[in-house]
Amino acid sequence: MIKLVAYYRVSTDKQGKSGLGLEAQQEAVSTHLAHCGGEIIEHFTEIESGTKNDRPELERALRKCRLTGATLVIARLDRLSRNASFLMSLMDSKVKFVCADMPEANNFTVQIMAVMAQYESKLISERTRAALQAAKARGVKLGNPKLDLVRHSDTTKARQAHIEQSEARNAELRSVVNELRAEHGGKRSLRATAQMLNEANYTTARGKKFQATSVKRLLAR
Repeated sequence: MIKLVAYYRVSTDKQGKSGLGLEAQQEAVSTHLAHCGGEIIEHFTEIESGTKNDRPELERALRKCRLTGATLVIARLDRLSRNASFLMSLMDSKVKFVCADMPEANNFTVQIMAVMAQYESKLISERTRAALQAAKARGVKLGNPKLDLVRHSDTTKARQAHIEQSEARNAELRSVVNELRAEHGGKRSLRATAQMLNEANYTTARGKKFQATSVKRLLAR
């Protein structure tokens, strides 16, 4: 079953306390679940203006998605943000999300810029191939005469990026551990910590359940 993290946003504290707007969002998400299925593993509610991008509850929701592999579900696209650059930043974060009132928005609205970029890249590639074919027809010798000297590419940057990504994920998980321990009355054993992480649907980098040994490695980093 698909894991989902629900995010709701209301613009004022009054709306948040009265449920005005919030109940409609919850109903929209429930209707989406009835048609498409899925399991809500956690809910996050933000009381903040849609024009602001600094929203702690949304960050917590995105972190939950990143560390559990869940999909972010929202009632309406404007509940997420009215800021196009913020939406593109969300896409860059690699977190999957769906809008209950417009499921296709994930493909036809937010990703439209990415689609256009891919299309332009395809055109460039086709033009390059056509130019190479024309050059070959003229008798031009193609290829790199010093290929042996550059065959082994330097993967240092790629390795460093992978290391930084892993470190960032581990840092987020350590924050989660501290929050869970605080909620349960302070420091817990490695086994108890692993159980709390598993019950909250968090997974290791390989998508596995936590064990005492994996928690120990996490906290030692």
